[in-house]
Amino acid sequence: MLKQFVVDAFADAPFEGNPAAVVPLARWLDDALMQRIAAENNLSETAFFVESEPGRYGLRWFTPASEVDLCGHATLASAHVVFNFVAQALEQVVFDTRSGPLTVVRADGDHMTMDFPAIVGRVPADADALALRLAAVMGSPVPLEVFTAPDLMAVFEDEADVLALSPRGGLGDLLNDVSMRGLIATALSKDARYDFVSRFFAPNHGIPEDPVTGSAHCKLMPYWAKRLGKTKLVARQVSPRGGTVICELKGERVTLTGRCELFLEGVLNVEAA
Repeated sequence: MLKQFVVDAFADAPFEGNPAAVVPLARWLDDALMQRIAAENNLSETAFFVESEPGRYGLRWFTPASEVDLCGHATLASAHVVFNFVAQALEQVVFDTRSGPLTVVRADGDHMTMDFPAIVGRVPADADALALRLAAVMGSPVPLEVFTAPDLMAVFEDEADVLALSPRGGLGDLLNDVSMRGLIATALSKDARYDFVSRFFAPNHGIPEDPVTGSAHCKLMPYWAKRLGKTKLVARQVSPRGGTVICELKGERVTLTGRCELFLEGVLNVEAA
């Protein structure tokens, strides 16, 4: 039998943020079984971790459709499980992942801070045509700027444009054509509590819209830090659930701070052999 936790990450209150399933393991399961568990959970990510030494764990993330290289909210959720249910005395945990070692430390109150790589987007050669195609697919005004990285990032003139986005079909084909994982849509925030807002869509990975996407802020933060002239910013992902990410740019790294709410603790009726 395997234990599983469902944790709302980047949540200021229950039923907010991004729910991730977290499964602590004594040893790795077969890849196909981990993928089936993730598909059964049908959350944007299911995280699995295995201890390699005290305070250090291998960590892998699966969407309902595939394994991914980087996931912020499920890393925060995994740290919450480690700190509260596995090794309560730890002040820091290191996760070894496909994206290298990721460190999470306890922060003020019940917050935690993750150290992630900063990713600077590139302006594609066909930026104008890509912006026009994106507007048609998303039923939106033409974005002011578009960038490519592991995700396509579109910067809109107004927060209302981001809130009104409604994919009309064809987003998956567009992302395949430019070899991008998902779409980040962003704009300045009209709420004085936040500096910028965003939404994230990854239909080809079984995620029509992600509630809160920590990894997207690895790309968002370098852009907004440069544009606003500040290295510390507060972001709000304006999905229907919503979530808050406190960001700081530190050279080639980004720290992402948030808190978690435990929703469920249970047992999977799956053999670990």
